[in-house]
Amino acid sequence: MPASFFKLFTRDIALGLDFEELLNPTGQQTLSPLPKEVSSPSVGLLSTPELESVIQECKATVARIVKQCKARNVRYRDPDFDLGNDRGKCLHGVVVTEAYTPSDIQRVTELFGNPQFFSDSPYSNEMIQGQCSNCWFISAMAATSTVKGLVEKYCVARDEKIGVYGFVFWRDVQWVSVIIDDVLYTSVPKYEELSTAEKTLFQNDKDKYNASARKGTHTLYFSKSGKVGETWVSLLEKAYAKLHGDYAALSLGFGVEDLTGTERFPTHQIFPLNQDILDHDRFWEEEILKAGRDRIIACSFQSLNSTRNGEPNATISGLQSRHSYSVLKALEYKGKRFLVIRNPSGRTGWDGRWADGSKEWTAEWLDVLPLLGHAFGDSGKFIMEYQDFLSCFAQIDRTRLFDSTWTMRYEVLRVPSRPFPLSGFGYGDICFPFSLSKATPVMIVLAQLDVRYYKGVSSPFTLDIDFALFRKGEKQPLDFSDHSPDVARSISLEFAELEEGEYIVHCRMDPIPLTDGANLIAPWTDHKTSHVITNQATSESVAASIIIEDNLPIPLEILAGQDLAGLASKASNLKMKRNIADGINADAAMLPNLMRPDLVAQQDEDLALKPNDFHHDSNSSKTITTITTIRGPTTLTTDTREIVFFGPAGDIKNDDDTTIPGDVPPPPLPKPPSRPPSPAPTNFTPVQADNSNMSFFLGLKVYTPKDVTVLIEGQLRHDLRKNFEGLQLADWRYLSI
Repeated sequence: MPASFFKLFTRDIALGLDFEELLNPTGQQTLSPLPKEVSSPSVGLLSTPELESVIQECKATVARIVKQCKARNVRYRDPDFDLGNDRGKCLHGVVVTEAYTPSDIQRVTELFGNPQFFSDSPYSNEMIQGQCSNCWFISAMAATSTVKGLVEKYCVARDEKIGVYGFVFWRDVQWVSVIIDDVLYTSVPKYEELSTAEKTLFQNDKDKYNASARKGTHTLYFSKSGKVGETWVSLLEKAYAKLHGDYAALSLGFGVEDLTGTERFPTHQIFPLNQDILDHDRFWEEEILKAGRDRIIACSFQSLNSTRNGEPNATISGLQSRHSYSVLKALEYKGKRFLVIRNPSGRTGWDGRWADGSKEWTAEWLDVLPLLGHAFGDSGKFIMEYQDFLSCFAQIDRTRLFDSTWTMRYEVLRVPSRPFPLSGFGYGDICFPFSLSKATPVMIVLAQLDVRYYKGVSSPFTLDIDFALFRKGEKQPLDFSDHSPDVARSISLEFAELEEGEYIVHCRMDPIPLTDGANLIAPWTDHKTSHVITNQATSESVAASIIIEDNLPIPLEILAGQDLAGLASKASNLKMKRNIADGINADAAMLPNLMRPDLVAQQDEDLALKPNDFHHDSNSSKTITTITTIRGPTTLTTDTREIVFFGPAGDIKNDDDTTIPGDVPPPPLPKPPSRPPSPAPTNFTPVQADNSNMSFFLGLKVYTPKDVTVLIEGQLRHDLRKNFEGLQLADWRYLSI
């Protein structure tokens, strides 16, 4: 993607450094130049219609709490997330996978003599991970703190004396506010809870114990700032835990988008990374150099195979696997490319080239340290050279930051699941048509809901997703998204410009049982079986008599350039023409019998439209076109009528699909013949999860400048399946463009 594309969004922010000052003594610039576009707004939170009202509501709530607390002479205690009185609810979820055992709770005013939300500036990225496995969130906080002014935008209100703080977070498709108090979990018990031997260590002096052991950053149980007295890291983590219900919900995941409102975009994921990048110089210029400016960059790699070395915790030159690191800064100096990386655990880790104190740091290179904002011994920070960075990290995730001229529109659908084996992997189950009012830069995101909010009661499946983008009426796709890595929440495509017009996103969903990861040696799981049965259906589809069924996805070349509603309309018209033709042919064969009064009377009774044949219900919404053929002694009459069921849309009861509660079945229709299910392989016992009442939620988000009108619609094959019933494979050629 050309570098000029990113100029459309925001200027580059120099993070407090004036690049005119970054000159060598001879006056020649030694850093790679960055464009300065001072006329553009600065990056920040995604600007949506509700953002300003959410911020104002948050500020008003904090102000009201402060007034009430002063009137009652009390500090604020959050009734909805009370760490003391609701300890179990605040620490753990429905399913306890990791037990937390903090010793006590204390207010920040008890921990620090002079607590400060920001100790000197809001751009401190010195932070240390606590007892929760949420390195991804600490990495996200560290990365966002490098963007000037961004932290202040999601920490919107506070009164440190009263102990009340207000934050805003992005939740799926909208901004929400969270209010908390300043009570935090600590790892140091009360003096009275110590053993006799432990009390002896402090000369049995309670005051001495409280003044040393129970004061300071080291006592905090969860994440903390690396600067004494600084509280924003611990309080932001607490607010995020409250948003999700408990601290346990923060274990493992991704979260930069929840702090910014923009999407995490997995850049590359194959190890080693440098095998996948076409042009390393271009990747440096267009992506890495902009870390902390208009994008946030995190990096990681998967676990190493310990079969040969017997080391389950093997590292790459000190770097931990399955651990999220953040890129704080990048610059080029004297022909070398350097990156400043942060380890959220607070430990440096990296012991390769250019590690603190390594042999590479000769006198001629020490001048670059202040330009990088680094000093030997900085907690959790280290320097890498670009080529080492590429060879070590297998995945780079970057999150785009938009300025206030951009916004997002969305459409979310509830997608009913199919019964075992969730077969039919491919396109054609769901699509999102959308339109753009004018040519515009655009970011298109396919996303599923964040199940972190309801861990323990969520589906036993998650979705692997990708999509194809078409312009309406054109058979050639504009582009395909990457496949979502590690079952990501979202996947996206970016365009420097899309023309005005109508577009269609055809989605592909692959339900992944959450048990698969723990059952790798089992050759047959639901997930694997769905793919095998789809392949079987595809192979057998060469037979002309095969009826299209759920196991066979709609070919993408048929879907190309048209949405599911248009395809369903074509299918209905095709079947209508066929039914009329079949009726005429049947009547021609029966002409010798047309004069028999007994047969005519019986036919009239069988085929006449009866009002009581249809059940009207306020909870259903269906339109059924009925074609009735009346044969008389000398004439043939075809009467076409529409029967409409009023009320909210429901689904038709069908043996092949799950019915959503509230559905009202229509009159029984003849079911086309279908091939019997193929026998399962010998000695095959699938690991079946109960998905009878399971649904997925999938949505399309379109990010554009605010002056562009975007209209999005969602369509499900599940809602249109009656239109496709009875079609044979040969019929598909009549439905394509």
